[in-house]
Amino acid sequence: MAILSIFSGSYCHGEDVVEQVAEKLQYKILDKELLDATADRFKVSASDLVASLTGTSQFLKKFSHEREKNIAMLRLMLAELIQMDNLIVPGFYGHLIPRTIAHLLKVCLIANFDYRVGQTIKAEGLSEKQAQKAIHKDDQDKSKWTQFTNNSAPYSDRLYDITIPMNRTTIDGAVGLIFQHAQSDAVKATERSKKAADDFILAAKVRHTLAQAGHDEETYAEDGRVTIIINKYIVRLEKYERELKKIAEKVEGIKEINARTGRDYSPPSIMPLGELEMPSKILLVDDEKEFVQTLSERLLTRNLESSVVYDGEQALEHIKQDEPDVMVLDIRMPGIDGIEVLKRVKTEHPNVEVIILTGHGSEKEETIANELGAFAYLQKPINVDRLAQVMKAAYKKINDSAKS
Repeated sequence: MAILSIFSGSYCHGEDVVEQVAEKLQYKILDKELLDATADRFKVSASDLVASLTGTSQFLKKFSHEREKNIAMLRLMLAELIQMDNLIVPGFYGHLIPRTIAHLLKVCLIANFDYRVGQTIKAEGLSEKQAQKAIHKDDQDKSKWTQFTNNSAPYSDRLYDITIPMNRTTIDGAVGLIFQHAQSDAVKATERSKKAADDFILAAKVRHTLAQAGHDEETYAEDGRVTIIINKYIVRLEKYERELKKIAEKVEGIKEINARTGRDYSPPSIMPLGELEMPSKILLVDDEKEFVQTLSERLLTRNLESSVVYDGEQALEHIKQDEPDVMVLDIRMPGIDGIEVLKRVKTEHPNVEVIILTGHGSEKEETIANELGAFAYLQKPINVDRLAQVMKAAYKKINDSAKS
């Protein structure tokens, strides 16, 4: 029978659906067991593994690769545990399983924003504003995860076989739909799909070995032939490929190993900011969620990683916890507007360089922004390479100030 991956937005009845599907199909839920087995085998804390799902600080990501190592451990443990069928892999973990395993059925439970707000208020007794904030935070964590694993938004249809709108479907209806699909011939385990699951173990072993050496690259395996897929720009590519293959050759069971660039590999039009002396920490602030998430994804292709928040209040709270080097800030937002955010940031965090990016600006607002200390004032739509150049200049200013 199938392996089910069920990923749910917050307050979309995910836990209820998972439990009822497991009972109806007599499936085992692979959640805490995966976490505990990984922690025990690799001698890491379960709390560190959980933190790695939503992301560690960017400083740790660049210099210690702690997140990549932890996720590689989880992936390898998961690859071994899913060799048995009749499993439900809930939440974040399902995004680690490759689509090459044909008896994997990927399900997404999601609902419109107003429905989720109503469910949050009902379940938690929160105000409408508090409920909206809680959902934004959860969506942000999920977005970071799926960008990391699949370079995609968390609820994108391309990640799933079935997407169920829970604002229009009862829990029983969702359970019945999943039950029906789980029993279809399309997701029955075959010798070929079981071989793909077995290949996943070898690919996960190689990726784990690479991660321990400080490299995070995709891996694919078939019949002992392993391919390492490089998606991030590397200056000396051939040398890097040789280095990766030399590390991977230590893994038992490899018959042949190759390295190549992937579809997301492209030389940046500017030198990656990651090569500057200080680690890059970027915060994007915009209430247009689709725009800012797309901008974050496009910056990532230029080796520029960013955090995303959707209003001024979230931005100010984020900065208190984790001060960025550069903030890209919209002006027209509900609640605390961009000008007020800029004023507070430059007063309380003067070292943060703020780039205003707006679609509704005026000369008066530009003058005010410049007087308050904005590094640049840009208009939407913006060419991503142009924005990257402005960020590069902002980092240069930061580094020059640090040296003086």
